[in-house]
Amino acid sequence: QVQLVESGGGLVQPGGSLRLACVASGNIILSIYNAGWYRQVPGEQRELVARITSGGRTNYKDPVSGRFTISRDNPKNTLYLQINSLKPEDTAVYYCNVDAGLKRYWGQGTQVTVSS
Repeated sequence: QVQLVESGGGLVQPGGSLRLACVASGNIILSIYNAGWYRQVPGEQRELVARITSGGRTNYKDPVSGRFTISRDNPKNTLYLQINSLKPEDTAVYYCNVDAGLKRYWGQGTQVTVSS
């Protein structure tokens, strides 16, 4: 059974940084799939903010480009999202996602709150 577990969220002041982690376990190898980080605020649709392909190519939603960095540690089977220069509008629940072809897997989410 595949499981994705996010961690690293929390309360941070504007301008601060966080590193989110998503550990994959079970019958899945992150490095062979495309993966991404999404975020969602209450009442709105979940949106993709960063994506990494199986080949390591990355792309970002415009508002986070230059502040967010997605990466992957293959031996640890872990996906990361480094978030710098946090803004109040970054407040959301952040989810990792793996696109394994016929199946898509989601973690349970980790809350990021940016407030002074």
